[in-house]
Amino acid sequence: MPNIEIIAAILFALALVHTFSTKFFERLAHRHPRHAGLFHLLGEVEVVFGFWAVVLIAVMAFIVGGSQAIEYAESRQYTEPLFVFVIMVVAASRPVVEVIKALVASVARFAPVRTVVAQVWLCLALVPLIGSLITEPAAMTLAALMLGSVVFRAGIPEWLKYAALGVLFVNISVGGTLTSFAAPPVLMVAATWNWDSAFMVTHFGWKAVIAVLINATAVTLVLRRHLDDAEPASPEDRERRIPALVSAIHLAFLAAVVAFAHHPVIFLGLFLLFLGFSQAYARYQTPLILKEALLVGFFLAGLVVLGGMQQWWLQPIVSGLEPTALFFGALGLTAITDNAALTYLGSLIEGMSDPAKYMLVAGAVAGGGLTVIANAPNPAGIALLKQGFNDESIGAGGLLLGALLPTIIAAAMLLL
Repeated sequence: MPNIEIIAAILFALALVHTFSTKFFERLAHRHPRHAGLFHLLGEVEVVFGFWAVVLIAVMAFIVGGSQAIEYAESRQYTEPLFVFVIMVVAASRPVVEVIKALVASVARFAPVRTVVAQVWLCLALVPLIGSLITEPAAMTLAALMLGSVVFRAGIPEWLKYAALGVLFVNISVGGTLTSFAAPPVLMVAATWNWDSAFMVTHFGWKAVIAVLINATAVTLVLRRHLDDAEPASPEDRERRIPALVSAIHLAFLAAVVAFAHHPVIFLGLFLLFLGFSQAYARYQTPLILKEALLVGFFLAGLVVLGGMQQWWLQPIVSGLEPTALFFGALGLTAITDNAALTYLGSLIEGMSDPAKYMLVAGAVAGGGLTVIANAPNPAGIALLKQGFNDESIGAGGLLLGALLPTIIAAAMLLL
């Protein structure tokens, strides 16, 4: 279907332009209140790729027939969007967040700086590294929820919010490389190339740790004078203290979902049990982030549908580059396509050398913070943090600038 592939590439380009134009639609919503709902919808970053994926399927149905369009849509693999949806909801549940908050607070008390400064640093450094165990989407969800009221709020300069967001996104992207199952771009090649967690630690992990620590320290030093000390817990919060057993069961659900991340039938079944348990003990819950997680899943599913037809131009680029050029090519291409899709294309190339394999994955994870589509967990961060920015939307240009310096540091470390 060569014509369809060209049309898909054009629609993919339009989706990219749309991604960079969300603030424009938000401004239109304020100028034209009669159609504000439509413009707000088009201004939601999480809607962009899902919207253009629907357009692609409609165009395919018109050109090649409805049955072939449906066949293509059903041939895509939606495990990752489903997993991100489930893990976001479970990780953002109050018992899980409170456990991680308590862990961060306990560690922060031993730091030789103000507690709030230490907590921000830990959210930008420790939590992304924990992502190597609980997966990157879960780490993004937890870090965003804990940082939202402290960093992404009124009173913090807008440029500094973008700097913190860029560090968070880059650190999540490289922080998941200590294991072979937590980072989507690594997961795509681990089985094919026989990369286990020991390989990841020795070739990627220690470099990623250094980059994460440098990035987190640098932005926290700039942020420290803008951070207010946390208020003590209210009597109501103390009365709603969560029993240890409830927290343990929530953590067990989280661990089980991570363990069965590649088996949607299992983790969706676990998710339904989780919803039932949450309802049974609703007094220990805050509202689950079902809407935000569904939008993120819709975004990623749209990326799967649109990205599935970009192989014809992406794979020749990936296969035609020498290792060093491949690193920078992967870093740049990651900004305009999901890094997991990029490494997956690399896994299909026969006879790829070991240095080329390393450079492809290193470039893909280093560039994972540059745009909202660069890494699967990024839409989750956008969904949870955008209320803290002007117009309640995050500009693609601001994110790119905020992520530029931490990306350079991550790239430099991974090139060692």
